[in-house]
Amino acid sequence: MDPRSVDDPQRKKEEVRSFLFLTAVMVPVLSVIIVAGYGFIVWMSQLISGPPTH
Repeated sequence: MDPRSVDDPQRKKEEVRSFLFLTAVMVPVLSVIIVAGYGFIVWMSQLISGPPTH
């Protein structure tokens, strides 16, 4: 069994810090990267093939 129990306050502090980092930093950063990447792909495809027409 793990010597650090589930009730260890240090472990809970690390888990809260990790959760806040993931939700407050990584999710917005990844969202911006994904949207910017998609926009770049659309922009490059329109430069190569021209704008969409009806």
